[in-house]
Amino acid sequence: MALVSASLLKAGLVLLLAAHFLPSVSGCHTGYYEMAINDFCLTKFQLDMAGLDRGLWCSWKDTMEIYEGTTNCTYQVALKMDCFWPNQIVDRFFMQIHRIYFHDCALTGRLLHDPPTSILAPFIAVPVLITLLMTALVVWRSKRTEGVL
Repeated sequence: MALVSASLLKAGLVLLLAAHFLPSVSGCHTGYYEMAINDFCLTKFQLDMAGLDRGLWCSWKDTMEIYEGTTNCTYQVALKMDCFWPNQIVDRFFMQIHRIYFHDCALTGRLLHDPPTSILAPFIAVPVLITLLMTALVVWRSKRTEGVL
């Protein structure tokens, strides 16, 4: 009995050590990945944003290409370094970018807007008119007692 529990303890210890050391040997090294995206992707993003007038930073039309390039950069670096993408490092990376560059941007460009009146009016008018018509029909029908049953 003691021999079996000692064997299980050794096997558990080996599995614990393997789980701790194998990912760093065979998979993504998160420290290097973070350094790489900061060196390559963030630097390029900063240069591109510096070339753009600060008043245009909140314009999605003007920053979309830069932002997509940065997103693609983080993905390509992840592929080269055998890292999963997206991951927590990428999330923190983009949160940092948003805190620095887009914190003053209003949500007006991304909020939902009402449809044009030409679309909205029929969707309001038709149910209202049907309700009024049905009410008038019920009142008219209730005043005519002849022929009821």
